[in-house]
This record gives sequence, C-alpha cells and structure tokens, in this order.
Amino acid sequence: MDELWQEVGDRVYVRRHESFDMNVGLVVGEEHCLVIDTGTSHREGADLIDAIRKITGSPWTVVNTHSHFDHYFGNALFRPAEIWGHVRCAEEIEEYGELHRADVLGRLPDRRAELEEVSIVPPDQTFAVSAHLEIGGRPVLLRHFGLGHSSNDIVVHVQDAGVVFAGDLVEEGAPPAFGDSYPLDWPVTTAAMLAELPEPVFVPGHGAVVDRAFVAAQQEELAAVAELARRAHVEGLRDLIRRFPYPEDVTRQAITRAFLQLDA
Repeated sequence: MDELWQEVGDRVYVRRHESFDMNVGLVVGEEHCLVIDTGTSHREGADLIDAIRKITGSPWTVVNTHSHFDHYFGNALFRPAEIWGHVRCAEEIEEYGELHRADVLGRLPDRRAELEEVSIVPPDQTFAVSAHLEIGGRPVLLRHFGLGHSSNDIVVHVQDAGVVFAGDLVEEGAPPAFGDSYPLDWPVTTAAMLAELPEPVFVPGHGAVVDRAFVAAQQEELAAVAELARRAHVEGLRDLIRRFPYPEDVTRQAITRAFLQLDA
C-alpha cells in the first residue's frame, strides 16, 4: 500500500499531500470506491490514481468537498465517473474556473506548465442539502450544513466507519482560511455538523486527522471571531484585533469578509 495512506476507519483511507498539506479520501466498498477530492492538477490526480490502484482496482465515484482549485483541479482524470458536489460548487467552477486558474498561476508561477494543462471539470451530480450514495454496499451521506469556508462546503459522512470528511470547514496545522468565507455563519455551520454527526474521527481538508474535541475547540474559535468581528464593526479595530485567536493577517481577512456580510 502507498505509504502516504492512513486507514482511519474500516477501509476508509486518508492520503496527506505535501502540496498545500491537503488531504484526499478513499472509501472502499465491494467492487466500488469513493474518492474525496482530486488535488491541484492533472499530475497530482495521476499520482493519486496510482496510489488508489495500490489499494483497489474498483471503479470509483468522486466527491468535491467545495469549489477551491486544490480540491477539484484533478477531476478530469477521473472521468467518466460521476462527480458529486453542492449545486453552488458546480456553478462556481463553471463560472469562475478559469479565474481560479489565473489566480493560482499568479501565486505559483513555477508550476505554470502543470496548471495550464488542467481541464476545468465541475461536478455533474449536484444537490442542495443532502444526498445518499451507496458505495459498494456502504452508505455514505453527503451533507451541506450551511455557509462557512465557502458558499458550498459539503461533509462526507461514512456512516458505518464513524468517519467524517469535513473538507475545509475544519483546518489542522494552520488557521482556517477566510479568503471567500462567511465568518458570521461558519461557527453556526460547524456547530450543526457536530450536533448531527456524533462521530469520533474528523478528516480536515488540510492537516492531520482530528477528533471531536479538536473540532469543538475550533468551532469556539470561529464563534469568537464572529463575535469580535461584529463588535469591531461597531467599535473599530484597534483594540479588538489583538483579541482574535489568529495571526493579524488571518484576522484582517476574516474581518474583511465579516464586514461584507454585515454591510450587506
């Protein structure tokens, strides 16, 4: 088996990549498997396929946890399989996929050739609130609990293994990313996930696999960010910014996004 795979439940695997410290998931059933996110490029997708084939030769279904490039740029290599995502995930990739590419090219000029060869492929199977998949006899539930890290985060609940793939609603090893987030909603969304999914194992979009206590602690941090942002909107930033639980650059990004929500 590929040494990067970690089995976190019965035939449920996580592969942690050096690129963006990102996690992809694999759920293996009888003669079928589920792939959760596909990486940053076709090259990463091809490497992932090689790694999957060291565990199973079964056909796959794919899930994109949300519409950020590092979670879907490998999609084309997994066709003609079904690719599942939230309805807004498909819409945003369709509308903004080339802008995503241009943005990443600006940040990663050394990977230009790798990124230019990517074919933008959005999910072709979508839902708004929930969807039930049957993966080789194993029930897998896809849920959208609300706005958070993006407009279209979904959670993959592997019910018979006690494992939740939370996407970037949960981050380990670095602060949450607020670039196009909804800071006022994010703690509410995470709290709903915890309330409805009483599982012991959570796989974040990036970083090490965590437990419920970690997710609960991060939810409290996100709630503090939302409350401080509301206060900052009224009182000003100078004194309050030091009270945020994250570094100043992350805090200012969160405040900017929160102010956009409050001003709307």
